[in-house]
Amino acid sequence: MKIVMATGTFDIVHPGHGLFLKEAKKLGGENARLVVVLARDSTVRSKKRIPIINEEQRLEMIKLLKPVDEAFLGSETDMFAVVKKINPDIIAIGPDQKFDIENLKEDLKNRGLECEVKRVNKYKKSHLDSSCKIIKRIKEIEFDESAFKNC
Repeated sequence: MKIVMATGTFDIVHPGHGLFLKEAKKLGGENARLVVVLARDSTVRSKKRIPIINEEQRLEMIKLLKPVDEAFLGSETDMFAVVKKINPDIIAIGPDQKFDIENLKEDLKNRGLECEVKRVNKYKKSHLDSSCKIIKRIKEIEFDESAFKNC
């Protein structure tokens, strides 16, 4: 059985996340196990933006998704520590993740980590296919406060 590792922020989970995880698991074949590593809040803040959903809630949400066998929070200091712990056969990179595959392979090799790195290219195209697009859409909406009196 092959272990596939997928990583991401998974803030405001949307269908694109589900498709990425489903396709990532397929990379390992019929009996693959999918292990998902979520970026810590501190990592998201330093590399992207302030997370909308905190890391514990994001972790619980990802654990509920059908393709996911296990999920963990990543390291705040060394992204390769969790790779060493999980020892995956394959690391799946999402279509919107900005990793240079060759550089990542070299970094893994230099740390004595033997695994394949594959990009998932299948992508769900919609007007709200990323957490950032969803956040922008929410910011655009003119709220009628009376519609949200119970929130």
